Amino acid sequence: MRRALELALGGAGETSPNPLVGCVVARGGRVVSEGFHARLGGPHAEAVALARAGRAARGATLYVNLEPCAHVGRQPPCAPRVAEAGIRRVVVATRDPNPKVAGRGLRHLRSRGLAVETGALRREALHLNQRFLSAARGERPFVVLKAGLTLDGRIATRAGESRWITSRDQRRRARGLRRLHDAVAVGVGTALADDPLLLPEPSVRRPFHRIVFDSRLRLPPGSRLARTARRSPVWVLAARDVPSRRRALEARGVNVVVGRGSGGRVSLGWALAALREAGIWSLMVEGGAELLGAFLAERSFDQVALFRAPLLLGGRGGLAAFGGPDPRRLAEAVGLSTMSPLSGLTGDPLIEPSPGLELWYPERI
Repeated sequence: MRRALELALGGAGETSPNPLVGCVVARGGRVVSEGFHARLGGPHAEAVALARAGRAARGATLYVNLEPCAHVGRQPPCAPRVAEAGIRRVVVATRDPNPKVAGRGLRHLRSRGLAVETGALRREALHLNQRFLSAARGERPFVVLKAGLTLDGRIATRAGESRWITSRDQRRRARGLRRLHDAVAVGVGTALADDPLLLPEPSVRRPFHRIVFDSRLRLPPGSRLARTARRSPVWVLAARDVPSRRRALEARGVNVVVGRGSGGRVSLGWALAALREAGIWSLMVEGGAELLGAFLAERSFDQVALFRAPLLLGGRGGLAAFGGPDPRRLAEAVGLSTMSPLSGLTGDPLIEPSPGLELWYPERI
């Protein structure tokens, strides 16, 4: 099972919104074959391993870190294929909470007479697929709040200067995190000030979405985001329709969605539900301070990634990383832990530790 988990990492950044899955077929104390889900739309781990095993799969044990599927998606279902290959015993680390699976794969295997065991390295399997599993169990994507800041928590001076607080290596690593998610989001203030592209690494081949929270549709049609919308999808989420601005953005290929608002801002609950419904299961929020503060205030996040620079800005007027409403009592603060509440394990198996990077999880949401 540990080998299956290692193999699953081979698909990191390429399978989402599908999970990371590795598979090992063993017989008589010897590994017969291995496989992993390498990319979205490609064959599943079980199919790869069974194809490589051939007739040697008969009477063997199959180890897989997530319950085999029993429904037709981009690929044929895996559970029937496992049974038809003559596998005698299946060891599964954890069940799949996706309503399309949710025990159906295990029931199918047992109905065909296979011995099925669950729970081997369960915590490690939960930790590996925390993005997928959290989204599968809820009605919103797995949300990561990312910020680059000084040791005293500032992302810009009072005059708004922010380039560059973090080092070139830290910025490179921060951009590299995008490949682990289906989408990245910024507020329109950041889009206007920085005119970012928000693209992932060039090696990422699957669909990647760029989201702008823009309550009054202020994103210019000439912005780099709008000009590249046909290259990589751009969503603008608005609280109020401005027909002339909407038409100008849509002419560039931008997907403008007008929905519920609250206090003149886009409703986060509505926005996250809409993104989840559209197939975005993991979202990284990159700023600015007001958008990060809104997610914090509504407790709508699952992980925090902070890139701290060895700088002390001081003063009273610098821009804090997290804006939003001012709490009056310490009891309103969000407690953080280095342990994932899903698995009870620290860190993130998909993110290599590095100096200046802190990973946190909310203790209670």
